[in-house]
Amino acid sequence: MEVKTGNSSNGFTPEINLEKLHKMAAEVILLGKFILRLLDAALVFVTNVLARFLGSKLVRRHFHLMLSALVLFGPVLSFWVSKYSIFANSNHYLYRKFLKSTWGWTCIFTASFMLLLSLSARHSPSLLLRHLSRIGVVGLLWWGCRRLLTLLEDAAGNCYEPMIPAQDIQGTASSLQPLLLLHEDQTKASCLRDNMVWRGYEVSQDVLIICLCCLLLVEEVSVFGLYLAQAKPLPWSHDAPLRFIFLLCVVLLALWMFLLLCLLAHFPKFPSQHLGGALGYLGWRGLYQGWYRLTPSWGCPGLPGEGLITTTDKDTQPQ
Repeated sequence: MEVKTGNSSNGFTPEINLEKLHKMAAEVILLGKFILRLLDAALVFVTNVLARFLGSKLVRRHFHLMLSALVLFGPVLSFWVSKYSIFANSNHYLYRKFLKSTWGWTCIFTASFMLLLSLSARHSPSLLLRHLSRIGVVGLLWWGCRRLLTLLEDAAGNCYEPMIPAQDIQGTASSLQPLLLLHEDQTKASCLRDNMVWRGYEVSQDVLIICLCCLLLVEEVSVFGLYLAQAKPLPWSHDAPLRFIFLLCVVLLALWMFLLLCLLAHFPKFPSQHLGGALGYLGWRGLYQGWYRLTPSWGCPGLPGEGLITTTDKDTQPQ
């Protein structure tokens, strides 16, 4: 065998180094393709299982009952949870970053899923806008509920200023309560901002929006199973984005359920949380089980998947 030698001090020519680089690059490419195929297979398997589960009649018919039972009996868990848990801190990262922007996260992920589903089904932009209008209607409902509940809370409550701080009472802090000075010109937001005491009736807006978003996510992503059953097989590069955003929607649904459970277990408020859950359920009932089932002549956006996916009577959602 003829061995090529070079003039360099290490005895290797540039051609041999390039050959080695080509071999290493080919091995890396093969490894990358193998990892991508493995991830694609895992994504297909997980999304197929989740789509079949969320699209089942059991979930579509009884998810609202399970959510109602969670809101009703969730505060009972406060007797067993530890007050030293990290989720017992109201300033936890999940509460600060996700709870205060529940509707924003839900709107972004759900609208992205609708967009990719419409593009995959290759329908007209007007049909996509009609389906996206469902998100806009729910957003208007949430904005109206917030405004109305804020007005009702301001009208039904009063602001008080403690005259004697609790830390100044020596030896009698456990038996005496500080005097309270009534401020009639304060709203709830301004009262709490000034470190005063607000007393009155309220409805938990956090529980309301979480319940509404959970019901919305289940309604919107449950049609993905029907889409997979009717769609033609696509290359993973075309099908993966839709599957990935569907998976993110399911993860977001699990996160909202977890946050709801944490709120009910660590910060129980009766009956404000139950009222918030009831209003969220009524909002979903009036839209998805009421107005969205009307004919398009009434200006309704229609049910999820209507016009995008061919459904039969057995596939339609039960009332």
